[in-house]
Amino acid sequence: MSKVLLEIQGLRKQYGIVEVLKGVDCTMQEGEVISIIGSSGSGKTTMLRCINMLEEFQGGHIRLEGEEIGYEHSGSSRRRKSEKDIARQRALTGMAFQQFNLFPHMTAAQNVMLGLVKVKKMARDAARTVAEKWLDRVGLASRADHYPGQLSGGQQQRVAIARAIAMSPRLMLFDEVTSALDPELVGEVLQVIKGLAADGMSMLLVTHEMRFAYEVSSRVIFMNQGVICEEGDPKEMFVAPKTERLAEFLKTSSFN
Repeated sequence: MSKVLLEIQGLRKQYGIVEVLKGVDCTMQEGEVISIIGSSGSGKTTMLRCINMLEEFQGGHIRLEGEEIGYEHSGSSRRRKSEKDIARQRALTGMAFQQFNLFPHMTAAQNVMLGLVKVKKMARDAARTVAEKWLDRVGLASRADHYPGQLSGGQQQRVAIARAIAMSPRLMLFDEVTSALDPELVGEVLQVIKGLAADGMSMLLVTHEMRFAYEVSSRVIFMNQGVICEEGDPKEMFVAPKTERLAEFLKTSSFN
């Protein structure tokens, strides 16, 4: 039986007076692939960024493998953990963003090696071996010594994914990783994610690719106005949505 990997309870996040997350509850099992769908502004990306502590949150709990993320709680009070502790926790998750965020003066292999050498204190030769392994895994073995400027957008995104996965995260977070790509390059990135799903990697994906979410997800979460409006098996949700709001969303989405 798979164990609980991620547990979110009553997650609340505000920007000023605007409440973006209004008490989100979610539990994820190890090895699950969960796609988060919903309209722009529904809180999907914010939820991902809170898990990775790229955003502070004002209420609730996030636990990864039972460990409280970001804050120490004592009764009704809480305080932010030390930056050293948060950096250690952040390394438990890998994140791929809409933008590739590669260093332009470094080759694909050097980009993947950077965290291994700087954070994991790995010897350069060993880091190069790991980098080559993951670049091969994403279909870029022959591009290891190319610079980002010599790669297509799809190839750059695959390097970014290899860089995140090379750090051996317990949970992989994908934030609209195809939204900055030309349509003809989307498929190659989605194919890499499908392969990782087949390998049993635990993944949480924010995506607007409905057909992809339908095919790859073990579960889908539909967010609307800062709350989880509906969740379940994609085969059921996409064919027979239980809420009117999800039915409306699917009509205007790319799923058909």
